[in-house]
Formats: sequence, C-alpha cells, structure tokens
Amino acid sequence: MRTMEQLGMRALRSVDPEVSHGLAIKALQFGLAHAPGQITSPRLRTNLAGLDLPNPIGIAAGFDKNATALKGLAVSGFGFVEVGAATPRPQPGNPKPRLFRLMEDEAAINRFGFNNDGMEAIADRLAKRPDQGVFGLNLGANKDSDDRAADFAKVLAHCGAHLDFATVNVSSPNTEKLRDLQGKAALSALLAGVMQTRDELRRKIPVFLKIAPDLTDHELAEIAEVAIESGLDGIIATNTTLSRDGLVDAQKSQAGGLSGKPLFEKSTRVLARLSQLTEGNLPLIGVGGVGSAEDAYAKICAGASAVQVYTALVFAGFSLGEDIVRGLDDLLEKDGFANISDAVGTKREDWL
Repeated sequence: MRTMEQLGMRALRSVDPEVSHGLAIKALQFGLAHAPGQITSPRLRTNLAGLDLPNPIGIAAGFDKNATALKGLAVSGFGFVEVGAATPRPQPGNPKPRLFRLMEDEAAINRFGFNNDGMEAIADRLAKRPDQGVFGLNLGANKDSDDRAADFAKVLAHCGAHLDFATVNVSSPNTEKLRDLQGKAALSALLAGVMQTRDELRRKIPVFLKIAPDLTDHELAEIAEVAIESGLDGIIATNTTLSRDGLVDAQKSQAGGLSGKPLFEKSTRVLARLSQLTEGNLPLIGVGGVGSAEDAYAKICAGASAVQVYTALVFAGFSLGEDIVRGLDDLLEKDGFANISDAVGTKREDWL
C-alpha cells in the first residue's frame, strides 16, 4: 500500500464507518484517490456478455450508491463499475448505525436498507458519466412499494439509456422479504417484466441477476433454470450472507449482511455450483471476500468470467484494485494462459 494512502486509511478507520465511506467518496470526487487509469493487457482484456472490458476486475454495487463519483472511478484501474442500488423513489434506509467494521475478521456487516437518492437523481448523474469506462446499475425496490417486482423494471426503464449493464438485486437481506423474490415463480415473473423493459430500450444492454450465498442446492438449481429460461445475460454470485460462522470480532452479532474475507469460501462454492449447473454457458461474476489477486484468480478458475471487489478496499485502500489487476495478469502468464477466458472454470471441481 502506498505510504500516503496508508496514512489516510489509518485516519479513516478512526471514524465511524459510514462517515469514513462518505469521505472515501469525496476523495474520489476531488481526485485524491489512487488513479492509475485504465489497466489492460492481451491476457486481461475480455468480453463479458457483450461488454468489452479492459480487465475483469470490477467495483461491486454499494460502494457508490448514488453515482456521485463516476469520474474518479473511471480512472481507478478497475475494468467496470456497478453503482446503486437505485430505487424508484428516494429512501433513507434503515436507522443508523448500520455499518460495522469487523477488524479481526477483515469483514463488515451492513444493514443499509437500499438508502439512495432515487432513480431520477441517479439517472441525471449517469447521463453525465465519463466517456471512458463501463458502468452498470444495481436495480432495487422501495421498501414500502405496493409492487416490488415492478420497481426493478421501472428503474431500468428510467436509467437504461445511460447504462452499459443492469443488475436485478433480489438478494439484499436488509429489505424485509426481498429475498422471497428469489423463489422460482416470483423470480420468473419479475425477470419477465425486466427483460421486456430491456428489450424496449433503444440500446439493448446485458441484464444480470445478483443472488444470495445462503441458498440450498435445490434453490440454486431453480435459479439457474429460471436464468436460462428468462434469457438473462449472467449471474452475480454472491451478495452478503446472514451466516456468522467462524467470526471472532466483538461486532459479530450485529444484524445485517456480512461481507469480506469470511464470505470467500461460501460464495466461491455457490459460484462453482452455478457454473456446473449452467454447464459454463452462462457468464458468471464472482464477488465475496476477494482481497488479493490470488482470490480473484480462484474465483475465475471456479467459473467466474469477471470478479467484483468492495469490502477489502476498506482494509487495503483503493490501490488494491491495481494490485489485484496486475497480480492477476502475472498469475495468468505464470500458468500459461493467453487470455483470462482460457482460465474460466479450469478448477471448478475443486470447489464442488
């Protein structure tokens, strides 16, 4: 980690986690964050569901909820950026405090509850996005909505013209009963509305589905079936977990979704199982506990075509993105892969 960044991270960890996160967004807005620009190579450049990515390492949704730091994120070294989640109407989310660092576990627990400025404000910012960069939006539903399934399509219709991809998020544990939409019948109906809306956009963009890591094998099989039948372009595996297995930090009993290092193994096993269920025919994006180039490479070998990072940035700083991208390039070269796509799923069986 760079010396100045290390000092900054130490200072940020001394204040409330949500305040610290806001300061990190400000640093990006004012050009104070690590900004190596686009990082790519023949090994790293890849195509994800029609998206031309300079490298397969992205920023996960939740970091820039309101699309206020797009310029800084465009030069951060990541191959793609997912902002949001956005809901039709602005909402404050759950009461504070709602974000907790688990320093001893290199993890975090959040119970934000889709706090965001709403689709209109977020669409206005996305309309002014930088020319450089691949940007997507995580679609959410209002907590008090009469028709949550319709909310996803509503946000896509309003913001779709400014996006390179969109993600249907039915896996957050912080909006009551949202995860019920992962059931086969409910998910099929929801995705039918979203895909119809996508097809009505002037420019057809890929649509992904983000799922929870706490699903049974039967539930995963149903989701894989629905995803293929619905014409989805890929699955993001996974969101945060409700499990607290193996945690030691004093904050471990806080309510909310757990992310970070303890999620790595669980989310990677779900990823590998999905790769097996879809026979490698549906692009998968691996997320959960990635904190190094080796972690990202393991996700790719388990079946991911691309990988997303978030919580590890809290502990390692923004230069981690460049470190992961360059380290991944070295690992691919060491193992003789000409391109990242050649490594996808090569060690899937190790996780099953």
